[in-house]
Order: sequence, then C-alpha cells, then structure tokens
Amino acid sequence: MDNKHVSNKVTVATLLVALGIIYGDIGTSPLYVLSAIVGERKIDEVLVFGGVCLIFWTLFFQTTIKYVWLTLRADNHGEGGVFSLFALVKRYSKSLAIITILGATTLLADGIITPPISVSSAIEGLNTVNGLEKIIVPGNGLTVGITIAIISALFFFQRFGTNKMGNAFGPVMFVWFSMILILGASYVLKNPTIIKILNPYYGYELLVKYPKGFWLLGAVFLATTGAEALYSDLGHCGVKNIRLTWIFVKISLTINYIGQAAWIMQYKNTDIAHTHLNGLNPFFEMVPHWFLLPSIIIATAATIIASQALISGSFTLVSEAMNLNFWPRVTVRQPSDIKGQIYIPSVNTILWFGCILMMVYFKTSTAMQAAYGFSITVAMMMTTILLNYYLKFRLKWDQIYVTLVIGLFAIVEISFFIANVAKIKERWMFLFFELFIFLTMYVWYYARKIQNKFVKFVDIGKYVSQLIELSQDDEIPKFSTHLIYLSKANSRNQIEEKIIKSIFAKKPKRADVYWFVHINRTEEPFTMNYDVSELVDDKVIKVNINIGFRIQPKTEIYFKRIVQELVANQELNLHIRPDGSTKYNAEPDFKFVVIEKFLSIENEFTLRDGLLLQGYFKLKHLGQSDAKAFGLEKSDIVIEEFPMIVSPYSKLDLQRMR
Repeated sequence: MDNKHVSNKVTVATLLVALGIIYGDIGTSPLYVLSAIVGERKIDEVLVFGGVCLIFWTLFFQTTIKYVWLTLRADNHGEGGVFSLFALVKRYSKSLAIITILGATTLLADGIITPPISVSSAIEGLNTVNGLEKIIVPGNGLTVGITIAIISALFFFQRFGTNKMGNAFGPVMFVWFSMILILGASYVLKNPTIIKILNPYYGYELLVKYPKGFWLLGAVFLATTGAEALYSDLGHCGVKNIRLTWIFVKISLTINYIGQAAWIMQYKNTDIAHTHLNGLNPFFEMVPHWFLLPSIIIATAATIIASQALISGSFTLVSEAMNLNFWPRVTVRQPSDIKGQIYIPSVNTILWFGCILMMVYFKTSTAMQAAYGFSITVAMMMTTILLNYYLKFRLKWDQIYVTLVIGLFAIVEISFFIANVAKIKERWMFLFFELFIFLTMYVWYYARKIQNKFVKFVDIGKYVSQLIELSQDDEIPKFSTHLIYLSKANSRNQIEEKIIKSIFAKKPKRADVYWFVHINRTEEPFTMNYDVSELVDDKVIKVNINIGFRIQPKTEIYFKRIVQELVANQELNLHIRPDGSTKYNAEPDFKFVVIEKFLSIENEFTLRDGLLLQGYFKLKHLGQSDAKAFGLEKSDIVIEEFPMIVSPYSKLDLQRMR
C-alpha cells in the first residue's frame, strides 16, 4: 500500500500518534516560556500582556501559517524535513546545498539542549511540593543528578527501539494537553476579560514602549521552537493528522498561556516577591496543591516524550544526510520491525554527551533559557529560503505572491534572529558543537563533488570482446562465477575506468558473468525498484537499483533477489548451466569487488581542495566502510585500493648527474 495513502488516514489512533510524536517540544514550552519573558522584571501589564500576545501571534504566523498550512504542502511522497525539501528543489540552484547544511546543522545542534531544558524544568517543579522545597532546589546536585539520570536512561534505551513505549506517547500527550487546557481555563474563567490579551496592540506596546522590549523576542521565540520538528515528522503522521491535532494543541497552549498571565496579574499590586516572580514558575503555581505531584509526573513524562521525539528525529536526519551524501557513512541499526525506526549508535553517543555537558554547565532550566532558540531561528530561516524555491518552481506561484509570503516570514524570522544574537555570549560553547557538525557536512558533501568531477567513465562496448575472451580463457584461473562491481555510472553503457583496470590489470579476473550494479538515490523517500540491461547475453549485465533517500541499502540482498527473479523468468541461463554451486554448497558463487580510494601523493591541490579532500579521507577512515555501507557480506567481497589522482603533480625538476 502507498505510504502516502497510509499516512493520510485519519482515525482516533492516528490522531493519538500525531499527538505523541509531533508536539513534544512545542507542547512543553508553557513550562518555561512565560517565566523566561517575565524573569526578574517588575510585574507590569505591558510586559505580561505583551509577552502572551506575542506568543499567540508567533504561534499563529510561524507555526500555523508557515508550517501547518504552507510548509506541509512540501510533501515529498509523504515525507518532510529539510532534506526532503532539499531533494525537491536542489535542481533549481547549486547554492541550496549550503543552505541545507546550515539548516540541518542548527537543527542537530539545538538538539543537545532540548532534553535538558525540558526535563529539568519538570523536575524543578518538585520544588513547589511541601516538604521538598529544601531538597529539590534548582541547580543543586540532586536536581542536576535526577535530570542527568533520566536523560541517560532515555539514551540508553534507544538501542532497544521505542515502539513499545511509543504506544503510550499519544495517550500521555493527550493527558498533558488536556491538563494544561484545564489549568489555564480555570484562571481565564475567573477573569474572562483577560481574553483581550490577544489584541495585537499589546504586542506592539511591548516591542515599542517597554524598555528593551524588542530583545524579549528571544524569550518569546521559545514558544515555537518545535515548529521545525513538526515538518520533519510529516512522514510519521501525515498532513491531515497534523493539521487536525494542531487545532487542539493550539487551543490548549493559548489558554494555558492566558491562564498563566491571569495568575501573574492577580499579584500586580501586591508585595509578592517584591512585585516580580523571583524564581516562581507560573505554570506550577497555577496547579492546585493537591494535584501538584501528579502534574509534575505528567509534565516529566511529557518532557521525556519531547526528548524522545527529538532523538528519533536526529537519527532520521543523519540517516537522510548519509543517503544524500551530506554525512560520512556510520553504522545504522534497525531495533524493531517498524518501518523508518532506526538507531545510530554514534549519533546517540554524541547527543547524550552534549546533553550531559549542557546540564552540568547550565545546571538550571532558567540558565538554559538564555541559550535556547538561536539555532532553531537559523534553521527556520534556511527552511524559508528552500520554501521560496518550492513555491516558485514546484507550486508555480506568481512571483508577487511568493515575495509577499516569504517576505512576511523573513521579517518575522530576522527579527527573532537579531533578538537571539544577544544569546551568543551564553552559548559560546555551542559554537564548537555546531562548527563540528557544519564542517563534517560541508567537507563530506563538497569533497565528494570534487571527486566526482574527476571520475573517468568509459564505454563498456569497447571492452566487450576482451571481456568475452577473458571469460573463456582457461589459462587464467577463474576468479569467480559471478563478478560484481558497484558503479556510479547511471548510463546503461558506461562504467568507471578504474573498474576496467581492476578487471584486466595485474592479475586479470576471469568470471562467467560480469555484473555492474548502480545504486541510484532517488528524490523520493521509499523507492524500491530496478531495471536490467544485458549488454552481452548472459555475460555482461548492467543493473540499476533505485533506492529512496530514507532507505538503508542492502545491496547484496537486492542483487541475489534480482538474480533469482531473472532465473525464474528464464531471462538468465543459470537454470541450464552451472552457476558455481556444488553438491556441497547450493549457493551460487558470487564475488563483489569493492574499490576503495586513497589520496595519492601524486597530487597538486589548491588550498581549499586540499583541505576538503584531506578532511574527507580522515572522516572516511572514522566512518563505516563501503562494504558495510552498501550491505555486503564480508565473505563475498574483495577490497581493492585505488589511488585517487585529482590534480597530478606537474612541476618535477629532476635532473640526471653526469
């Protein structure tokens, strides 16, 4: 059944799945956003009303209009996210690769702060429970330790898959959103006139009249940080489920923020905490005392789900990056039988280590609020640039409409970006993590571009007679019955020159059948098909296997299945002649030759090309081998090393002495 069709089914179950997967980050923002806006400032109507007003309109423009209504249209066969969008528009500009790298980098980078800020903000709620206020103190060793323990357990269990836990995500998030809706509504009903807080004029007042009000946009932006992840999870839930559940989520968030404002404003003219919050969290202060402990448990569960969604999204993002040649090949595992659920050990370790460092360094959710949001602002800006090309070239919108829509988003996001730039001093240590991710993607992508320019292809037809002669030459020991090479050539009649050299040079490789297999990465996420061209009947065969960018290739399994189908259809004469199997072993005699390149000393580079290629081969050494990356069995492969000469050394003043 079509993946797109499945993801667009709307049932109670699919709606619960959407609640459980999509809204963890944006849904837990009431725990810290309004307290970040008010902070230690004097309680003031302009501040509180303006803050909630800007939160509402930010959610409206950034989340509802940009992502839920518009960006979800950029549906790549049911899949979303920055790489899916790049796959749709990459043909329209060469510069979009660097935009995509920036977007993916910043998404991954902010991933190391979402789990600690979410989980710690929930754990710190225990401070409001009688008897625990002196034990659970924000920033003390116990609070930090509990948060680290929860985060570490979450990362540890990734290797076992999350399908069983995932069944509970939807109901838990439904309980969470119902709870924040009821809590907020209880205070709105006490003061119904506070609904006027949604008047845009209050937001204008905060930005223009309040001292340094513009810079509070950095805190306001925290309310919409999960919007980018919403688009990335399109493939898990489908556009209809996301749009329907967003109605419930948006209402719950809005009412809760208004309720928090109502709670704060009732103390405007009192002596509470010297007329400022002084560390009080409006979210937990709204909760009836008898319900405090259950609310903290529910909040903690919601923040764990938010963290899980981010971790799973990071695995998917890196997997797509590998398949689109933006990331070195690393080990990818499938912990369950559920389609799309993957586990990448190296990414899991990097994220866990980053989260622990963040928690140890910042200690409290309040301290992390100042550092949060900058990267997501950049990610959203990069999505807007890609969206510009999608609206113009794929949806064929008139330029004037594209300019108006993209211009509106650009004004909003540039404003948030400027406000968030002030956070650089709080997040200086993030820059090393972001630089590492950016350089990894940049080096891998552009070094491969350089290499591909110098790959020499030859016409197989010129070598057909030699291949037939070699195959029939009994004086040469048979290397294998079936000899298979992986080729980058997507043309039916071409292969790389290095493959021809591998067959004929030094010790010629005699085989009964020569296969040249090309793995073609498609712009669609889950393509699985192939075509076969017999250049010489039963002797020289070219196979193109088309694989979607979300699928991990298992080349050997695919190849053997293709051979079985060809034999069964009597298109390949293995059914009437020996295939290399014996009475002792029924398996056909296959041998894959993998040619691994190394950088020859016979090269003269420009500074940029030299740095890129040196970096590429260091990353390649750290990453997964070509054999593992393409899903080949160790017993069926031969590894050959081939010198890569990109720019031959030309100045050689060597003279003979007489």
